[in-house]
Amino acid sequence: MKRTTGQDRSKTRNWKPATRAIRGGTWRSEMGETSEALFLTSGYSYDDAATVAARFAGEQDGMTYSRLQNPTVAMLEERIALLEGAEACRTQASGMAAMTAALLCQLSAGDHIVTARAAFGSCRWLGDHLLPRFGVEVTVVDATDNAAWEAAIRPNTKVFFFETPANPTMDVADLEYICGLARAHGITTVIDNAFCTAALQRPLEFGADVVAYSATKLMDGQGRVLAGAVCGTEQFINEKLLPFQRNTGPNLSPFNAWVVLKGLETLDLRAKRQSENALKVGQFVETRVPRILHPWLDSHPAKALAQKQMDDCGPIFSMVLDGGRAQAHAVLDGLELIDISNNIGDSRSLMCHPASTTHHNMGPEGREAMGISEGMLRINIGLEDPDDLIADLDQAFAKAGL
Repeated sequence: MKRTTGQDRSKTRNWKPATRAIRGGTWRSEMGETSEALFLTSGYSYDDAATVAARFAGEQDGMTYSRLQNPTVAMLEERIALLEGAEACRTQASGMAAMTAALLCQLSAGDHIVTARAAFGSCRWLGDHLLPRFGVEVTVVDATDNAAWEAAIRPNTKVFFFETPANPTMDVADLEYICGLARAHGITTVIDNAFCTAALQRPLEFGADVVAYSATKLMDGQGRVLAGAVCGTEQFINEKLLPFQRNTGPNLSPFNAWVVLKGLETLDLRAKRQSENALKVGQFVETRVPRILHPWLDSHPAKALAQKQMDDCGPIFSMVLDGGRAQAHAVLDGLELIDISNNIGDSRSLMCHPASTTHHNMGPEGREAMGISEGMLRINIGLEDPDDLIADLDQAFAKAGL
C-alpha cells in the first residue's frame, strides 16, 4: 500500500469492511512504517509564519495543535468513519465525552429533546439533570413504542437520542421508523451504538444522522483505554461538533487512539466470535433463570427486529432472577472464571449487577421505571471457550440456589 492510500476515499470506499478495519485511515511517514506511527506531541513547528497563519485560517491543510489535530488521532477518525459509512468522524476522550459533545454541540436553551427510557445510567443523567440545567426541555419515552416518539414531538424538538439494544434491558428500538420520523420533522437522530459497533449494526444505513460511541468497549475490546467517537456528515462534524470540541477540549490522546487503531484490526473477528459464544451461553442460561433478555432468542419480543437491524447478536445480554439483589450478588460471588466488572465489549467475560453499579445513581424509582430490577444481572461474553463459561455459570447458579 502506498503512503497515503488509506486516506484516499476514492480507493478506500471500494474496500470491504474487513480491509477498511486493517488499512483504512493509515498514513505513513517518510520512514515507511507498517504499523501506524504514534505521534506523542502537543504542538507543531513551522518553517515560516505564513504557513502557520494559513493553517489557522483554514486556507491550508496541516496540523496546528493536538487539541485540534494529531496524525495518529486523524488515522483513527478516518478508519472509524469508513467502517461506519460516515462522511466524517471526530474522536473524544471517552464514550460519555462523545455523548455529551454530540448533544451539547447542537442544543441551546429553549430546545426540546426526546430520549429513551432505557439507557446507560450516565446517558440518562444527561437528559435528567444536565440538559435541563441549561434550559433544554427533555421528554423520556419508551424507545420500543413507535407511537410514543411521534406523540413527544413539539415545535421546538431538535434531537432524538437513544441506544439499541439498550443498556442493560436489551430493549430494541426500530431504527428505520424512528429515524424516518425524525427526518420528516427536521429532527436530528443521535444513536449510541456502543453495544454493537459498525461490525454488527450500522445505524446510518437506517437513516440515522449521528452515531456516537464509547470506543472503550468493543472497538478497543481489551479493557485498556478510554475513548469515544462521533460520526456524521462533514457539515455536522465541521460546523457543529468541531467548534464545540475545539473550545471545550474533550480530545482523545494519541496513545489511546493508537491502542484503538490496533483494536479495530481484530474487531470483526472478535465481534463475530463473541456473538457466537453469547448465543451458546445464552441458550444455556435460559434453561436456568426465570427470565433472560437476549435479542437472538425466541423469548425476546423484538427478535425479528433485532435480526433485521443487527448482523449478529453481540456479546451482551441480561437475565432477571426472582431472588432480588441477594441472589444476584450470590451468583456474582460464586463466579470463579468470569470477572465481576461493569465494563462491556471486553475479550474477557464480565458480569455485573446494574442496580448497584452502572445504574446505582438512578435511584430505586428511576431504575424501576427503566425496567431494571434488583434481580437483574448483565453479562458480557468474551472470547473464552463457551463451555468453560457455561461450567462457571452452572456452578455459580447452583451456589445461588438456581
